[in-house]
Amino acid sequence: MTFENSDFVLSNARLVLADAVIETGWVAVVDGTIVEFGEGSAPDRGLDLAGDLLIPGLVELHTDHIEAHYMPRPKVYWDPVAAVISYDGQMATSGITTVLDSLRIWSEEGIEEVDGQATILAKAITEAREAELLRIDHCLHLRCEVPTPNVVKETAELIGQADVRLMSLMDHTPGQRQFRDDEKLREYYRGKKDGMTDAALDALFAQRFEYQARYAARNHGALVDLARSTGTPLASHDDTTLDHVEQSRRDGVAIAEFPTTVEAATALHGVGIRVLMGAPNLVRGRSHSGNVATLELAKAGVLDILSSDYLPASLLTAALALPQVAPNIDLPAAVRTVTRTPAQAVGLDDRGEIAPGKRADLIRIHLVNGRAAVRNVWRQGNRVA
Repeated sequence: MTFENSDFVLSNARLVLADAVIETGWVAVVDGTIVEFGEGSAPDRGLDLAGDLLIPGLVELHTDHIEAHYMPRPKVYWDPVAAVISYDGQMATSGITTVLDSLRIWSEEGIEEVDGQATILAKAITEAREAELLRIDHCLHLRCEVPTPNVVKETAELIGQADVRLMSLMDHTPGQRQFRDDEKLREYYRGKKDGMTDAALDALFAQRFEYQARYAARNHGALVDLARSTGTPLASHDDTTLDHVEQSRRDGVAIAEFPTTVEAATALHGVGIRVLMGAPNLVRGRSHSGNVATLELAKAGVLDILSSDYLPASLLTAALALPQVAPNIDLPAAVRTVTRTPAQAVGLDDRGEIAPGKRADLIRIHLVNGRAAVRNVWRQGNRVA
């Protein structure tokens, strides 16, 4: 969307800085950039936030929620640009000002998913951006299912785009990582695919075992080489064992998405790999796959980044809940998990905190009885929600 940047002051706000909270403060914005902030009364008259919370705009690294807008019902595909615009609006009103749209590079016969559609959705995002139809910043996260036949070719076709900021290596073969208990994977598909029989699932699982044996090792090396050659940050997915951690370390992984055990998460954190976990997991109090709870890792001091995954509104809810459920995490530390830390992890150092010189990506939050409502959202000083 096209907006005119204006100079303004936000006053009478509870400011959450990267390492402190100012109970009553103000922020001055000039031409889309934060130029100054302070405590007490603002030097100039500004928009009175009536004591509401003011934090940086949220930075989301992993969400495949765009697919729910593109395929709102099984076998029903929406216009992809219209789907992107709808999804963008939901992100903005959830307080997210920068999102990495997670596109699955993965197609599978017999499964009615939004798989193998990464090129279509990437093109739609570009078209919507160039037409100035979007409220927030969109980058791409390529989710590569390693043991599939065409993943290297399809990834190579997309990874050169300027908006690709992250690439993750996934392997959803039954009996390992996220689905060590393959009955959990069967439950997942029965829930998503009404009427899928055990015989059909047996055939699907057999194909996945065959694919892993045939493609996984070769594809893994080729995908890591692609990431290195393009300077694209790399993420692992569902690390479970110390062997997985060692593989991630050798690959030069920057972010570990959803490790499934305390052992793996602790080891990843210990070697400097940022640990990303699901916000819905924290809000619900457990993993839908039966793996480690986000709260357990938060209490252990090894949680670095939160992601909304499949529910955009969960990102803010989880961040604000963290200090209540994990006493070792204060409000600034909790907010960092959804702002500065994810931004830095993918090289977006111009945003993610309230500080002079940073982008004026800001959200105003009204709190009542522990419930949070996003009242205003600014992206580079422009009001977008």
